[in-house]
Amino acid sequence: MGWENLTSVSEFFLLGLSEQPEQQEVLFGLFFSMYLVTVAGNLLIILAIIADAQLHTPMYFFLANLSLADACFVSTTVPKMLANIWIQNQVISYAGCLSQLYFFMLFVMLEAFLLAVMAYDRYVAICQPLHYIMVMSPGLCVLLVSASWITNALHSLIHTLLMNNLNFCADHEIPHFFCDINPLLSLSCTDPFINELVIFTVGGLAGLVCVLSLIISYTYIFSTILKIPSTQGKRKAFSTCSSHLSVVSLFFGTSFCVYFSPPSTRSAWKGTVASVMYTVVTPMLNPFIYSLRNRDIKYSLRKLIWDRKIHSP
Repeated sequence: MGWENLTSVSEFFLLGLSEQPEQQEVLFGLFFSMYLVTVAGNLLIILAIIADAQLHTPMYFFLANLSLADACFVSTTVPKMLANIWIQNQVISYAGCLSQLYFFMLFVMLEAFLLAVMAYDRYVAICQPLHYIMVMSPGLCVLLVSASWITNALHSLIHTLLMNNLNFCADHEIPHFFCDINPLLSLSCTDPFINELVIFTVGGLAGLVCVLSLIISYTYIFSTILKIPSTQGKRKAFSTCSSHLSVVSLFFGTSFCVYFSPPSTRSAWKGTVASVMYTVVTPMLNPFIYSLRNRDIKYSLRKLIWDRKIHSP
């Protein structure tokens, strides 16, 4: 069977978060505000890192890429949902749905990879501080980020091509606000065994690598912190990774609720709420978590905003 589109489906219907007409304006206002805050917050983090030479370090290089991934991540799903609410039309084309699936899977896995890379960076900084500059060289940083982008671009392409190879039934309604892989598989008339096999093998392996990297890195980090004799030293060491640990807990905690909850407790509504948490809320909170807990970022943001005020006409 070739990779050509075997389905006669030309469009799907995204049912969204609510079908109640009186709730549409509230949802539009809420998610439009969250989207603006998310994009503006992440772009400010990127601009602050680019503008301040003191932030041209591996940790902030990875943070800039995470902020870029967050801005792209939320832009994959929320604008289409807002457009559907605004024009009161739930339709998304077949090509648009697969495109949304591709970019959604690219950025969700990219975020997981970048969080794992940032955990390794914190491990080297805390456990091997004397070798940090040598280990985390510019070449290695670029290689880690480039490998994350390329690997996840190919990973997402595999899932999208396999999805394109399925036939879909008469029911084209997706009980979600974007084209996620599980709701699409549930609409398939074709046996999705190959798709599910790739999800559990390739996708599972990629997720396992990220989780193991996080667990191993933080095991060494906490072990090193506990060996520090002074309380002030322990607090200072832990403060360098507390923001990252908060983001990791928020992202992986909510995503696990969507994809790894027992079938007996799984429901469309719970899955949608959990999806909102890690696709919209987490990217919105990340800039606040990093800026509020990081003096360097706060100083750079103040300097960036203050300089713009001074030079503005």
